[in-house]
This record gives sequence, structure tokens and C-alpha cells, in this order.
Amino acid sequence: MSRPLLITDCDEVLLHMVRHFGEWLDEAHDIDFVPLGGAFETALTRRASGEQVPSKEVWPLLDGFFRTEMDRQTLVPGAAEALERIAAVADIVILTNLQDWCHAGRAAQLDALGIRHRIVCNQGGKGQPVARLAAEHGAAVTVFVDDLEQHHESVAHHAPDVFRLHMIAEPWIAPTIPAAPHAHVRIDDWSVAVDWIMARFQGEPWD
Repeated sequence: MSRPLLITDCDEVLLHMVRHFGEWLDEAHDIDFVPLGGAFETALTRRASGEQVPSKEVWPLLDGFFRTEMDRQTLVPGAAEALERIAAVADIVILTNLQDWCHAGRAAQLDALGIRHRIVCNQGGKGQPVARLAAEHGAAVTVFVDDLEQHHESVAHHAPDVFRLHMIAEPWIAPTIPAAPHAHVRIDDWSVAVDWIMARFQGEPWD
């Protein structure tokens, strides 16, 4: 019988990102970053002028962070321990929305933190890649973890049998973002989330 499958996002689930992105914007670009509510495109303000950074300039800055600053990112508390426990009974795939050129850097980054699982880079909605991965592994039970509602909606559409856990592991922004309506549950703490995931793998009933 095939093992269960965990498909998990990386940034704000396994690794802190927004806090370190904000530090870099402060140090290198004299930009204030306040992504409350998860709104990146309106979260950047140039201190010298007080003007909002245009959305067309936000994504190149984010790209620049991933090109040179990934070493800043720190492990979410409990994430490594949870993955170790899950890996004893299930396969794990890290599905990260980064360009393909980031794959080697992401793999090296996670390896240095003791996380060594398959990494798949993706652009756009995660529903179709989750469906493909679940089919490829032939898992009877698949759990998906992500911090963004749009990905839970996408997975609900393309892979409705997959259990969906909404997690925002960054305390700075988590209270400002509502639970994803297309997720089965919202849990921001790995010490609690791992028990929920293991219960799904063990076939415990879920309402």
C-alpha cells in the first residue's frame, strides 16, 4: 500500500520569509514593509518620500530577495520536528511558488536546516500540481499545507479529496489574516498541526 502524502508550502509554513524580507527592504532600500492582511502590493512605502512603492516594482524586489538573501530565512519553530515525525509514515513534497531557477537555492537552504525532501517549484495556482503529485504517489490520503487562501481554493477545485490545512506561521501577520474558507482547518502552530495531519493519515473521521 502506498504511503500517505504531505504536500507543504515553504515560506511562512516551514521558513519565515516576510520578517526577513522586511529587514532587507529596510537595510538595503530604505523601504518600510507592513504586510498586514497579507497585502504585498500595497505594503511597501519609501521612507524618504512617504510614497507607496508601485506594484510593478514590488515583485522585482521580491525576486531580488530570493536571488541574494535566502540565507536570512529562519526555520519556523517545530517545523523540522513535525516533518521528521511525518516522514516516518508518509512521503513529503515541498511545493514552493518560486521560479525554477530558485530550485537549487531552495534545496541548499533547506538542506542546511536539516530538511531533505523532494522540492517542486511552481508558478500560479497549486491545485493542478497537487492533483498530479497525489496521482503520482498513489496516496490514499494526501494533506496540503499552505498560507495562502488562493491555493486552498485551487486545490479544493482540482483535488477536492485532499485535506487542506491553512497555516500562517509568522506571528507578525497571522492575526491580521482570516482563516481560508476553502481549507478544512486553520492551525498556525506545528506542534498542533502535526497531530491533525497524523490523524488524517490514520483515517480518523473528519467532519
